[in-house]
Amino acid sequence: LTALAGELEGRVTLAYLDPPFFTGREHHRVHRSRDPKTGEVNRALAPAFDDRWDSLGDYLAALASRVEAARRLLAPHGSLVLHVDPKTSHYAKVLCDEIFGPECFASEIVWRYRRWPSKTRNFQRMHDVLLRYVRDPQVEPRFNQLYEPLAPSTRATWGDRKQRAVTGASGRRVRSSTTEEPSLGAPLGDVWELSIVAPVARERTGYPTQKPESLLQRLIEACTDPGDLVLDPYMGSGTTLAVALRLGRQAVGLDMGEEAHRVTHERLAAQGIVPIQQRVEPAL
Repeated sequence: LTALAGELEGRVTLAYLDPPFFTGREHHRVHRSRDPKTGEVNRALAPAFDDRWDSLGDYLAALASRVEAARRLLAPHGSLVLHVDPKTSHYAKVLCDEIFGPECFASEIVWRYRRWPSKTRNFQRMHDVLLRYVRDPQVEPRFNQLYEPLAPSTRATWGDRKQRAVTGASGRRVRSSTTEEPSLGAPLGDVWELSIVAPVARERTGYPTQKPESLLQRLIEACTDPGDLVLDPYMGSGTTLAVALRLGRQAVGLDMGEEAHRVTHERLAAQGIVPIQQRVEPAL
């Protein structure tokens, strides 16, 4: 990230960071192959990334250095989205407030999903947290309003046409009326119900912690325009790059793991894309 400052500083419209989640263990990519003679499915593991830390402080320090470096690359209208889980989201919020300034905080997005329940005497954890910060609060950030389908009750009452507020003399809304213009739906809120990557999904790569393309598509469509530059400093399985390039954006991904580079190259090649790879050795 530091090496890219000279080339990309001020050019990135969206930086999406999906770091390790402080799980305290090593993660592997699962390779599956089918024996042509027996038909049995064989599984092989390849190291993906190490998420073991000496302390929470060490984890947050490593995260802070990357957030700071990514922030320097943002365009004035750009934004950064940090994807964490509830275990560290509150620490990450304070960390980002210190780096960006509290006035740059834009939204907290809760990604709710369903997964196989675990045995625990607690409420099931079924969500992640995405913290969005803008680079410059004095500049209008890139943002495209997205919509979700109208609620069945709204559709039953008002149909599929836009509503218009009817106000009284005080300026307060007294009732609503409908127009002839079709409704685009309800403006997208900050709680997103999207499925995780299913075990049999075509987009699954076997890389651990892989995020669904639908999640990245929503972020990229909302926070960038075609031709804008998207940055992912924790590239992983290459989901951000694959979606961004498919949507007509430019994309730069970085990762310390060889397996991440391997699976991303395979994924982009399947889309007919040959990535430009430039390796920069870290300064000692």
